[in-house]
Amino acid sequence: MQRYDRLKEILRLDPERDFLAIYRLTATYEFPWDHARALELAFLRIYAVPGIGALLAETAASTDRTQKRYDDTVLLLDAVLEHGFDSDTARIAIRRVNGTLRGYDLSHDEMRYVLSTFVVVPKRWLDAYGWRSLTHHELRACARYYATLGRHLGITDIPDSYEEFEATLNAYEEAHFGWDEGGRKVADASLALMASWYPAPLAPLVRGGALALLDDPLLGALRYEPPHPRVRGLVRGALRLRGRAVRLLAPRAEPHYARQNPEIKSYPGGYDVGELGTFPAPGAGGSPVPRPRRPRGADAQPPL
Repeated sequence: MQRYDRLKEILRLDPERDFLAIYRLTATYEFPWDHARALELAFLRIYAVPGIGALLAETAASTDRTQKRYDDTVLLLDAVLEHGFDSDTARIAIRRVNGTLRGYDLSHDEMRYVLSTFVVVPKRWLDAYGWRSLTHHELRACARYYATLGRHLGITDIPDSYEEFEATLNAYEEAHFGWDEGGRKVADASLALMASWYPAPLAPLVRGGALALLDDPLLGALRYEPPHPRVRGLVRGALRLRGRAVRLLAPRAEPHYARQNPEIKSYPGGYDVGELGTFPAPGAGGSPVPRPRRPRGADAQPPL
């Protein structure tokens, strides 16, 4: 298979009817590493919305249990992508996402914004650092995929196209980005988590590199000092070089799902999709807490 053969396969599919197949090929064959990095940046954008960042800080799931929160979120989204909306595994995953969200007082506007980050941030990342940009065909399929996910999550007035998702994100950030101490704490915890995936001496470099990827409105909302232009240039230039190098490699022969990422560390013995996420604590006003794991059952994934 040649480098662009899979893109030809994607372009033969219908983005309205085959949106799941297209998005799966894009996320797990063409850009799995980029997809994971873009999702991490999407999370950071969410924390810059004071209503969301403060709420996450209050629950402590994103500051005291950062690795588990990251793992559960990624694995639940991954289960839907891998198995498809009509599968039993995806139904369980969506039920767990909905169950987790019930523990938070998020408005439809906030949920619509979160959904928009999953559509828009990966496209912007690939435009800047990918070995190629997404085609309009792929963007249409991505928008249909997340619109379908949003309907399963009960979100109202979901955008219908990439352009509408981007307009939603831009308008919401312009109106709502701002400082909140809780949002900053959650962002700090997430940056510390990213740094923890590498040898300790590299932690400051990893944190600095992550900040160099953030735009000025996001840095300002979280009150991070803008990185030196030279640092920004080095980090972003290195990622662009990586993209050019990947373009010269043979395409992936097998899909790579998020559950295979080395950053997922909470479940070395495997996991049960039905036990991921948080569950309301009895007598605690519905505050979400992790549920103790039960032995792996029929929905368990193999060890990572």
